[in-house]
Amino acid sequence: MAKPLSIQLYTLRDASAQGFRGVIERVARIGYAGVELAGLYGLSPAEVRSLVEGGGMRVSGTHVQGRVDGDDLERIADESAALGAPFMVVPMLPPDRFNSADSVRKLAERLGPAADAAESRGMKLAYHNHNFEFVDLDGRWAYDVFVESLDPRVALEVDIYWAQTGGADPAALLERLGERVGLVHVKDGPCTPSDPMVAVGDGKVDVPAALASTDAAWHIVELDRFDGDMWEAVERSYDYLVRNGLSTGTT
Repeated sequence: MAKPLSIQLYTLRDASAQGFRGVIERVARIGYAGVELAGLYGLSPAEVRSLVEGGGMRVSGTHVQGRVDGDDLERIADESAALGAPFMVVPMLPPDRFNSADSVRKLAERLGPAADAAESRGMKLAYHNHNFEFVDLDGRWAYDVFVESLDPRVALEVDIYWAQTGGADPAALLERLGERVGLVHVKDGPCTPSDPMVAVGDGKVDVPAALASTDAAWHIVELDRFDGDMWEAVERSYDYLVRNGLSTGTT
């Protein structure tokens, strides 16, 4: 089912460092329905929210800047709530902690207080995967051990590119995870750990099959790196997803 299309602004970090307001305004002109934040570039949460909503968009979520299992938690949760974010997303956890089932379970348990903090402010905590969670632990992926050990209130932001790079079938994974999936990171490329990504629709990921397998609230374009003009990739990704009825924008 087509869902509103957002963009993870880490994609445009270089442009944002030069002029964050201009980035928000250009993303809105392209037609994105939302933005997922990864830093505020010197603006206050109120200023960023006003800028985003003034462009006819919404904050779909925040990738938190700091540790949610430490002293940063209250500040992070207050900031995310002030932005109007429905999801407060943990962008990653230490890769070397996904090396044993016991370590994975303890890592998942550490997110319980953050789930409380998010819920008390009207948000959901979510976790964003990379490929390193798909290491084999006695015949099971570390990711599966992690998910089953999480507080059931914690949603999943499934990055279909990194899941496929780790060896998973994104469509099958999304279908199996079902309602636990709150957000989907939509990206494309050769599905290797270090090569540049490509505009959505130009790579190896079966994006239509993946998005047909989930009822997640938001589809979120992200490119960690791109060999060319990043704005071109951002626009082409939007065009592909909206033109083919996979996601919805504002144009």
